[in-house]
Amino acid sequence: QVQLVESGGGLVQAGDSLRLSCAASGGVLITYTMGWFRQAPGKEREFVAAVAWSHTWVGGRPYYADSVKGRFTINRDTAKNIVTLQMNNLKPEDTATYYCTADRSGRASSDAPSYDYWGQGTQVTVSS
Repeated sequence: QVQLVESGGGLVQAGDSLRLSCAASGGVLITYTMGWFRQAPGKEREFVAAVAWSHTWVGGRPYYADSVKGRFTINRDTAKNIVTLQMNNLKPEDTATYYCTADRSGRASSDAPSYDYWGQGTQVTVSS
């Protein structure tokens, strides 16, 4: 059973940075797509960033939601089964619970139903 455990959330001010980590275990994770979603109170869960495995899609390159492009960076360390999300120049609208997720197919997707496994989430709060 794949398990995903997030860490690194917290309370910061606008313009600050945070680095989220996701420790993954229990599966052949090297072939999975690994991603991050977020959900703010009263809003739907939304895609943030992901890095696919399959060479038939984006060839392992990361892809991002437009709202975070240029500010957030996703990286994966396949040897350690860790995925990180470096978040720079944070804005109050980035406030949300951030979820690490994994998709067995290895394809590129920004749709939450495509993902098979989810962590419990870590809270990020950005004050103005």
